Amino acid sequence: MKNKFPAALFILQLMLLADASVSAFLLHKYNSSIGVICLAAAFALMTACIVFYLIYTRNSIRHISKMNSHLENSAAEYMNSLPAPVAVIDNSRQFVWYNQIFAEKIGLGQDVYGLDFESFVKIDISSLLSNEFAICSLNGCIYRVTAEKFDKLDMSFIVLYFHDQTDYYALKKRTDESHQNVVIITIDNYDEIMQNAKESEKSQANLETERLIESFMNSTDSFIKKTSSNTFYAIIENKNLKNVIESKFNILDSARNIKISGKYPLTFSIGVGLGADSLSESERIARQCIDMALGRGGDQAVVKTENGYRFFGGVSKGVEKRSHAKTRVIANALQDLIVNSDKIFIMGHRFGDLDSVGAACGMAGAIRLLGKEAYIAVDRTKNLASHLIDIVEAQTDKELFITPAEAENAVGEHDLLIIVDTHNKEYLESRALYDKSRSVVVIDHHRKTVNFIDNAVIFHHEPYASSASEMVTEVIEYFRYDTDERFPSIYAEALLSGIMLDTKNFVMRTGVRTFEAAAYLKKLGADTVAVKLLFSNSIDSYKRKAQIVGSAKIHRRCAIAAADFKSDDIRLVAPQAADELLNISDVDASFVLYKTGNTVNISARSLGAVNVQVIMEQLGGGGHQTMAATQIDNVTIQEAVKSLIYAIDENNSTDQNT
Repeated sequence: MKNKFPAALFILQLMLLADASVSAFLLHKYNSSIGVICLAAAFALMTACIVFYLIYTRNSIRHISKMNSHLENSAAEYMNSLPAPVAVIDNSRQFVWYNQIFAEKIGLGQDVYGLDFESFVKIDISSLLSNEFAICSLNGCIYRVTAEKFDKLDMSFIVLYFHDQTDYYALKKRTDESHQNVVIITIDNYDEIMQNAKESEKSQANLETERLIESFMNSTDSFIKKTSSNTFYAIIENKNLKNVIESKFNILDSARNIKISGKYPLTFSIGVGLGADSLSESERIARQCIDMALGRGGDQAVVKTENGYRFFGGVSKGVEKRSHAKTRVIANALQDLIVNSDKIFIMGHRFGDLDSVGAACGMAGAIRLLGKEAYIAVDRTKNLASHLIDIVEAQTDKELFITPAEAENAVGEHDLLIIVDTHNKEYLESRALYDKSRSVVVIDHHRKTVNFIDNAVIFHHEPYASSASEMVTEVIEYFRYDTDERFPSIYAEALLSGIMLDTKNFVMRTGVRTFEAAAYLKKLGADTVAVKLLFSNSIDSYKRKAQIVGSAKIHRRCAIAAADFKSDDIRLVAPQAADELLNISDVDASFVLYKTGNTVNISARSLGAVNVQVIMEQLGGGGHQTMAATQIDNVTIQEAVKSLIYAIDENNSTDQNT
């Protein structure tokens, strides 16, 4: 019926138009009664059009209203019958409507009309609208919540949809827990420890080791395979690996109870390939972690995370390797690099000491004997071995020491950069020189840190060595010289001074190879009296050192001293004071704090009972088990002391737990 109204109305309008035209013509031409009749007919037709229009409009409005009402009822019925919870909140974040399943699953039968949504569901509406969705846990179920905002005239409301993701997350959790990771376990320095053991002792040690590892793996319901005499590969699921990490790899403590010949404890290094997408990638990450563990001296587990590395253990001293085979191979490879390079630049760490400068001098002397140009990049204004630099420079014919800026401008594509006494990019004398160098060699003895140089052609890293000077001495001993010219004694004395500094005159971290290196340097003409003079201090420096020692306080068998004065030689005096504090009875470690600019520096020393490397790592530094340091920016001395005491307490509690 409704479709006939527009056609009838159109016909009436045409008739009205024709009638009106005839009426106007007759009235104008003849002024007759026919014109009046036609005009009356036109008026009647116009009245009919109006009536027809009103009837049509009224029916249309009634139809639209009926349809809208029908649609509103259908939408409400549809929303209420949805299999997912739906709720509507107003501008004040209060519930104004919700469907039946929302009342059952989320409201649990409670009437939530007028309640605040954010306090009831624990979701921030602003972040939900900006992030498009949010995940929340309600009544044992996990929901993915989405929202739509509607604005109509002066009204505004938000429709919230709750999508049940419980089964998905349960499946994801099972998948994550069953994800497999490669774990590599190695016995540290196995060949060196076993070489002098009896066959029965070797068999007994192997039996105890395999039993320990098998017992450890049985508790994780994992697979393990021995791939060599000292290496084991294991496949562990995430859920079991999590328990191992939470136990802080207590297998490390059990391994130390296995001793060869009753005196040589076995230690493990463990690398964990956590978080990889495939087993091949997990194995690669595990190898990286093993390298990191061995580079830090072994006896520890390393787990790579998104934020870097996590370390567990590391309480034992590194076992010295007696074999020189690796050193000989590295010496031959390094000599080939030197011979095939145009110029060689040598660089240590910032605020270089006798070991850094001594190792650089010894390497430069050997390179010049090979007939190549060698230069040492050093900043004399920030160096603790300026006296050694002056002595070497006075006895050297050709220019040897240059500034870092000069080295940066002179380095070419076919030149070689040798870095000694550091492997951390942040501690280099010149980061720009390192970035410009195409070929880099690293020779260092510090325990491996996270930010290590990863593009070195040769990375000669031995954390058991006493000093970089010892390592350089061993390397140059295997160089093949084509000249009869003697190695200059001043370079030998520089190397010996570096060894004596880091071993505290052959007391700390001294092994057989340390004395062998010192004997070789003595053979090259090193004068021990001249070396001793390099360590002499002025009377004022000695007084400052005594002042620091006198201010020390004891906390948990650790001597803590803060230098409350400034001096030009504070970087030299503070480490000496830390060494001196170890002479106090009942002191296992010493820490000296001093300020330079806005930075508080901490020098840490230990006799071995306390691992100062771990404590300094907690404060952003690093080093060795018996010698470490750190720098803390924008703090006072008192704040740094509090942070240090907290780190000492944390380390002490960890040791007690393990």
